[in-house]
Amino acid sequence: MLEVLRAPSVGMYIGANVLLYVGLSLQVTTLAKQVYDITRREIDLGFLGLAEFLPIVLLVFVSGTVADRFNRKRISQVAMSGELISALLLMWYASTQPTGVLPIFLIAILYGASRAFLAPAMRPIAAAIAPVGRLPQMIALYSTVWTSAGIVGPAMSGFLYSASPVLAYGVGSVVILLALVLFSNVRVPATQRGIEGNERPTLRSAVEGLSYIRRSPILFAAISLDLFAVLFGGAVALLPVIAEERLGVGNIAYGWLRASAGMGAGLVAILLAVRPLRRHVGRWLLVAVAVFGSGTIVLGLTRNFWVAFFAVMVLHGADMVSVFIRGSIVPLVTPDDKRGRVSAVENVFIGATNELGAFESGVAAQAVGVPATVVGGGILTLGIVGVWWFKFKSMRDVDRFEDLKPA
Repeated sequence: MLEVLRAPSVGMYIGANVLLYVGLSLQVTTLAKQVYDITRREIDLGFLGLAEFLPIVLLVFVSGTVADRFNRKRISQVAMSGELISALLLMWYASTQPTGVLPIFLIAILYGASRAFLAPAMRPIAAAIAPVGRLPQMIALYSTVWTSAGIVGPAMSGFLYSASPVLAYGVGSVVILLALVLFSNVRVPATQRGIEGNERPTLRSAVEGLSYIRRSPILFAAISLDLFAVLFGGAVALLPVIAEERLGVGNIAYGWLRASAGMGAGLVAILLAVRPLRRHVGRWLLVAVAVFGSGTIVLGLTRNFWVAFFAVMVLHGADMVSVFIRGSIVPLVTPDDKRGRVSAVENVFIGATNELGAFESGVAAQAVGVPATVVGGGILTLGIVGVWWFKFKSMRDVDRFEDLKPA
């Protein structure tokens, strides 16, 4: 791990990501609570997720092509600036004592558009600056510090939101600004900044990321498994409702409930950084998603805060195993000239489906209730694992990361 940290720019890259996601997780936790407090409707949590999702899916081919053709660091800086502007707008709107959520949804669209360009530009930089042969260790280290943001941000949100939503958004804005400043000092090797050739962008070039995923059975299986798990297991989006109506707790306890996700993921990420998975990684991926589904079922059934707290810890700890394995598989089986486009598609399939899953959960909860929605999502996730176990033998039988090469 120390060898990875000594590599040029690795520490600044990881530090910038930690600050960025502390600010964003603080903002997201505050945003969900404020929307529910304004309207008291589960479906509006779904519409919030949809507002964040649509720009990412609509821009998927544009954002990936841009990331592969132009300077990835500069694209990342512009996208981070867009997220900072979103945080500042939310702070301003909160200061007006809002009674409607339409302006919040419009700001969420700006945030989603910024995120659409950030993920495919910023993620491939990790592979560019990682020491040779140390990418899995860097992914584990990155995951460890990234998940610390998932603890600090939501926990801060609970306290700050109780004082004032304006204060919560203001602190989030400052932290995002610090992340942007730190990231500006990251040095990316010139040969890894994206392809800036004279080739004219075409629709065929734009969809190459999707085509490459479809041609790679292991890549397709790993990404699609997480897609359905995240889509059906979107219980986190309903935590404001679960905390208040099912568990009977207030803002601070809600913040800690959100933070428990980072705690579970962080503990597992530390374990993976110290003792990375080296064998049977395909089977571990399937087992992790099955545990994720089981934890979701427990969360949907309980009315006890501590059972819910530990259920969220367990399901996100399992999700961290999945993130670690997939985060190592994707860059290892993808050529560098396609990593931006593949990351853009992956961002829709995995990152953005958190928001699509939130929309699905919000609509379902409005129709059939929160418990049925959460428990049903967990059961569907277990079903997906069973199908993938038998259908995608090539992924199930992946043994070591070292065996993976670009197709």
